[in-house]
Amino acid sequence: MREQRWESRHSLSFPQVLDLLDHLHTRNLRPVDPDKEGICYIEEWPVPSPGAIQRLDQWPLEDVTMIHVLDDWKDDFFLLAGRYHSTFQCHQSVSAYCSISHPWHLSGHLATLQPLAMFWVGFRHTHSFIRVRFHTATIIAQGEPYAPHQRPVWLEERQAAFREAIDLLDLPIDVSIQKNRVTLRNIHEEVPFFCSWPDAFGPCQFEFNSSDPFAFLVPASGLASTNRLPAATVRIYLTGFSRETLNEFKTIEPGVRTVYRCSAHTCLTDLPALLDIMGKDGRLYTTVSEFRTQAMLPDHPDAAAIVGIMGTDNHYQLEVRLNMMPLPMTAMTAWLEELFGYPMTYAPLSPFP
Repeated sequence: MREQRWESRHSLSFPQVLDLLDHLHTRNLRPVDPDKEGICYIEEWPVPSPGAIQRLDQWPLEDVTMIHVLDDWKDDFFLLAGRYHSTFQCHQSVSAYCSISHPWHLSGHLATLQPLAMFWVGFRHTHSFIRVRFHTATIIAQGEPYAPHQRPVWLEERQAAFREAIDLLDLPIDVSIQKNRVTLRNIHEEVPFFCSWPDAFGPCQFEFNSSDPFAFLVPASGLASTNRLPAATVRIYLTGFSRETLNEFKTIEPGVRTVYRCSAHTCLTDLPALLDIMGKDGRLYTTVSEFRTQAMLPDHPDAAAIVGIMGTDNHYQLEVRLNMMPLPMTAMTAWLEELFGYPMTYAPLSPFP
């Protein structure tokens, strides 16, 4: 779902991170034990080759994904996707996964949606898929108040945007407004279909599947052709392949930039060692507390909050994500600053990588 997010204005040292856990304990926010194993998410770790993952051998890993990043890319999307798909078919397995993301543009000017959107075309062992995601002009999470006159605009524009994508891709999806929310329905009910990233007005993303491995190569190329930027950043996600196969994928675009993402089972006290391996550009994230706001704000809506630590380039930041704002926006920052003892700033996550 769409979330509201704040982060600390200034970076923290690792001793300050440990002090923060003590502070959370005094506020009865049940922080993690820094010596107890948890999950740390590693992202955007630049590596010269697939073998670099061996540097993390001391930690159990999950969801290891190599990402090929093509910056300032201007070539033919159909040819690029076809080359990756051909290599995927030679090495496909139940656990293997390949997807390619590319930006596209909505045709009209909309007040509630950014013109730049994103799609992913992907391949698995038994099916292919197309995923489309929109970027809202602002975040109004489920359960948050808004001016009544806003809803018709949000609903009409969301409905129009979905219809534009569905028409461009020629998909059997019906779009309607039901119970004051945009609703998508797959006309072919036997085909897997998913909606996600909901806000107060309905989903911001859908994914349509097909048993035909070639089903979306041409339609996705049509969506890519709507991109109005002079160049695009294209990302290819490769999961479940051997290092030898990953090296073969790299020959498709020899100048590609390669980064890893994965989940590591590790203790909070291992974060400095992980950051040393990540270098300047790699990022990590781990959750240190989860709580409900009702006990602290009994006269306001109950929100779920997740407190995390982000790390990059040997410094850390506090992050707080909420499924909705329990207070008006004008009061949220001051409340979080009092709660955590650090200056905070509103910093919603980008919906696109």
